[in-house]
Amino acid sequence: MTFTTVLPIWQAIQQRFHKTVRAMPESDLPLALGGASIGSMLRHNGEVEYMFAEWYFGRKIPEGIAIHTGRGAAGIKVDMSSLAELIGFLEASNNHLIEAMKDLPEEKWTEPVESPMGVATPLEAAGRLMYHTGIHAGQISLIQKTAPGRQAAETPARTH
Repeated sequence: MTFTTVLPIWQAIQQRFHKTVRAMPESDLPLALGGASIGSMLRHNGEVEYMFAEWYFGRKIPEGIAIHTGRGAAGIKVDMSSLAELIGFLEASNNHLIEAMKDLPEEKWTEPVESPMGVATPLEAAGRLMYHTGIHAGQISLIQKTAPGRQAAETPARTH
């Protein structure tokens, strides 16, 4: 019951976020404010989905997935300049998390779990992830509109 309630909300947020990412020009990835580039924020969003899948839903991070932005997207030293790679990473992390949520027994959704972020239920963690995606979507939009060197005419039109 919980998964079937959470999934449509999760998918609505993710579909909008992924659509925005797919429509973004690759040249926007290095745009940054405060040390966090758009590319690093996208990578961070996927990494957090992997971390939450492990911490709250019991699904291990797949072998070969490196966490570069665990403490935030600012100041990482990894190249985040390939939009195709970031899209693939976000799709994979989203699918991984959905599978983890789907496999979680109903009674576990409301049981508190100790994690590196503190104690929360998987249901609370899902809400936190939705909020997290929204925060970064807003930051990305702000960067696209205000990044130094960016012309106002270059800023893609946004629809809400």
